[in-house]
Amino acid sequence: MVGLISKNDESAYREEVQRLTDWCKDNNLSLNVDKTKEMVVDFRRTRGDHSPLSINSSSVEIVDSTKFLGVHLEKDLSWSLNTSSLHKKTQQCLFFLRRLRKAQLPPPILTTFYRGTIESILSGCITVWFGNCAISDRKTLQRIVGTAEKIIGVSLPSIEDIYTTHCICKATSNVADRTHPSHTLFTLLPSGKRYRSIRAHTSRLCSSFFPQAIRLLSKMGLD
Repeated sequence: MVGLISKNDESAYREEVQRLTDWCKDNNLSLNVDKTKEMVVDFRRTRGDHSPLSINSSSVEIVDSTKFLGVHLEKDLSWSLNTSSLHKKTQQCLFFLRRLRKAQLPPPILTTFYRGTIESILSGCITVWFGNCAISDRKTLQRIVGTAEKIIGVSLPSIEDIYTTHCICKATSNVADRTHPSHTLFTLLPSGKRYRSIRAHTSRLCSSFFPQAIRLLSKMGLD
């Protein structure tokens, strides 16, 4: 569950949690409070105190990071922890790639293995985290791709190219689907070639998926 707290008013957020609790009770379900975590993302200069949630008279633990759909989220929305996790997983796959190379398998088969394992791991939810990934983290992931290139002996798409491809693919799908909630964010200018940019007051928003996707689609229209 994601809640927005405005002007230090947590009532709507807590009411939504209570509605979820009541719904579970009405449907003979039970929330496991021990496994339920709360993460507060607060970028205000002056941060107020946040009282922990209470579910069935038990306090919910407030954490600095959590894992959702395989992606590590941190309260400052940095991606170093997620990068470290990806690096560890792909290093394990590189070991098996080297073993296959020693078995003298041809480059096409090695490339198929790479795309099904290493590239699949690197591209998981990449449109969410890569845009705001630190340069050092990007270099860490690119080294994985570079190592795989040396093992296989062929050129592979860079981590930047993988991100761009996924952004364009997802954005194109959103534009084509009029029922998608984000469809209205992609509005063509009168020229019919470029899309209307999203105003971003922070670099974090500017580097996120939708502004990046709009820029990429506009660039494709000009090309």
